[in-house]
Amino acid sequence: MSLPNMNTKEGKERYQLVRAGLIMQGTTLTHWCRENGTCIQNVRDAFFGRWQGPKATDLTRRVLQAAGAKTK
Repeated sequence: MSLPNMNTKEGKERYQLVRAGLIMQGTTLTHWCRENGTCIQNVRDAFFGRWQGPKATDLTRRVLQAAGAKTK
């Protein structure tokens, strides 16, 4: 299943994993978003499947990578 098309439960789990991963690195998702010129709402929408498409997939992968999480 592609990242932006995941169900809400899976999306929520991965979103929480990203937040925790960034905190473990001494930063936050909000800070990452500011540094990368994106809005936290876009990240949430991409993870929860409300925003789909190539840009949402790219954003999700970049956030997962920054958090040190595995991508599918």
